[in-house]
Amino acid sequence: MKQISKRDRPNIYLIGFMGVGKSAVGRALAKALGMRFIDSDQCIEKQAGKSIKRIFDEDGEPAFRAMEKEFIADGHPQQGIVVACGGGLPLQEGMSGLLTARGVVICLFAQPETIIRRTVGNPKRPLLNVEDPEQRVRQLMQEREPIYLNTGIGISTESRTIPEVVKNIMRVYHRECRDSN
Repeated sequence: MKQISKRDRPNIYLIGFMGVGKSAVGRALAKALGMRFIDSDQCIEKQAGKSIKRIFDEDGEPAFRAMEKEFIADGHPQQGIVVACGGGLPLQEGMSGLLTARGVVICLFAQPETIIRRTVGNPKRPLLNVEDPEQRVRQLMQEREPIYLNTGIGISTESRTIPEVVKNIMRVYHRECRDSN
């Protein structure tokens, strides 16, 4: 397998529904590859000076989505980064193309029941602050999964340890980098 030089290391963008493990897997993946990890939501919160929930409450979802788009277009280094993307980021018009142009896109996924167990009741999940969060998860997943899977290479986190998922992503990443040369 071809080694990727330090100066030629395309970014890795982890996409997928909330609760699939993008941040936890991203941190471990970055460490394993000797890359830097960043979370798009955390970067946006820092830049905006307020939480995602406050951005949604005060400025609305469209304002937050614009911040996400700006982050991907210009808000981070162009190489050597593992980026955990917010769940809605790849859904915006033009984002799939922008992500794939900037690096290797991996779509993490899990079963609805697993996601519900991991996310329901978390106050940091503004899209789930509704009367029936389980129904909302199922509805959003049904809408989003085709877009996620058309944007990135799908890898399941279901019943897998973080090291197992990382190993699988590394194999895909090295293959994609080799095939693009």
